[in-house]
Amino acid sequence: MKLEQRIALVTGAAKGMGHDICLTLAREGADLALAAREVPPLEALRGEVEKLGRRALVVPCDVTDEAAVEKMVARTVETFGRIDILVNAAGVTGPIETPVQEIRVEDFRFVLEANIVGTFLPTKHVLPGMIARKYGKVVNISGTSGLRGYKYRAAYSSSKWALRGFTRTVALEVGRHNINVNALHPGIVAGDRMDKLCREKAKKRGWTPEQVHQEYVANAVLFLVSDESKNMTGQSVTVDGGWDV
Repeated sequence: MKLEQRIALVTGAAKGMGHDICLTLAREGADLALAAREVPPLEALRGEVEKLGRRALVVPCDVTDEAAVEKMVARTVETFGRIDILVNAAGVTGPIETPVQEIRVEDFRFVLEANIVGTFLPTKHVLPGMIARKYGKVVNISGTSGLRGYKYRAAYSSSKWALRGFTRTVALEVGRHNINVNALHPGIVAGDRMDKLCREKAKKRGWTPEQVHQEYVANAVLFLVSDESKNMTGQSVTVDGGWDV
């Protein structure tokens, strides 16, 4: 197995991409700390992970709250002894089909807080342990909206562009410690957030909502957290079926 004896912490683990990422990592041998705000979906996911023969720890956390993030990291280390892999999958969608002049400032700030600060804080508190052990893999889930302009999605697109800069900067800082930091840019995938997005677009445009399988995203994460990608860092890996070509 590619991740045998590895310990992974995944934020945004309860639903959607985060859920599938966790199961893929577990199938490849990783034990998991499962983080999100809602406890019941995490408990259900823990059962799925344990059925695969792996250990799982439920660590409810608001990733925009530094004290909560510190506690999440401390509990994970206390339980498993270390964190080898961090997948920052937590995030929000924000205003949909909304021109920039109509976005409320509180909604714009909420998206930046969740998507940027919610990636910064787990990274900040996991890195010291990785640096001490001279090993680590960090994957930040961005999106194709972080590669191009995205009309009527100013808050979301801005946050995903910021994640690219954050990823590259951290990769430069920690590369000498044998830590890889990469961003994954998936296209449309199934899940609660994307289902909401599709419902809203369908309602406003008169379109039929589309649902796209998300297994390919989890497999891309697996590659980035395995030693197969040891010579890749600071990269933006796009997995969108050619949508952005």
